Amino acid sequence: MRSSPRFTLSATTLDAPNARELARFYQDLLGWPVRRDEPDWVEIGPSDGGAGLSFQTEPLFTPPQWPSTRSGQQMMTHLDIEVDELSPAVGRAVALGAALADFQPQDDVRVLYDPAGHPFCLFVRTGAGT
Repeated sequence: MRSSPRFTLSATTLDAPNARELARFYQDLLGWPVRRDEPDWVEIGPSDGGAGLSFQTEPLFTPPQWPSTRSGQQMMTHLDIEVDELSPAVGRAVALGAALADFQPQDDVRVLYDPAGHPFCLFVRTGAGT
């Protein structure tokens, strides 16, 4: 019997006008070290070796639009980042270069844009099993 090949998610990759600048933002936000640094490619990840984030320079990058519209570049993915306190985490993210989105669909989640314009969410986990 033939066994299935092993698959391991190693990273999610975000395009940006400047990979190093966006990597620096997430490195400061998450406290993750750089795993690999090349001219147009940077990888960061948790010290425990889990899946990380990669950043790729894309000269034709167009920031996604959120909330989506038919005429704009639609968001294809976003990052959900758990924090222990929402308000101080939002303040820290903004101090590092993020921008708070005008539209906030939930009281217990904050949608922000990273310096390249990718939406990401900060949230506090509540209740057992959520």
